[in-house]
Amino acid sequence: MYAIVEIAGQQFKVEKDAKIFVHRLAQNEGESVEFDKVLMVDNNGAVTVGAPTIAGAKVSAKVLSHVKGDKVIVFHKVRRKGFEKKNGHRQFFSQIQIENIVC
Repeated sequence: MYAIVEIAGQQFKVEKDAKIFVHRLAQNEGESVEFDKVLMVDNNGAVTVGAPTIAGAKVSAKVLSHVKGDKVIVFHKVRRKGFEKKNGHRQFFSQIQIENIVC
C-alpha cells in the first residue's frame, strides 16, 4: 500500500515505515503530524484517485529529526565586466517516518 501525499508544497510517494526528508516542519522532534492532502492511494491494486484530494484520507507520521542539507554554492559572473558574486545556501529539512495510511 502506498499513497501520493502533498507535504509542504511538494508531492511524495510514501509507504508505511518509510523515512523521507521534507522541508522543515514546525513540529518538534518526536511529535506526530498528520497530512490530509492525499492525492492518490493504491491499496494492493485498488487505486483511488482524488479530485484533487481524497476526502477522509490521512497520512500520519512522526518527526525523527531536523537536519541541514548539503551546502550549495551559488556563483554569478558577468563576462568582461569584472562582476562576481559567490553565495552559499543550506536548506533545512525534517526527517519523518510514515506510521499509518488511512483511506
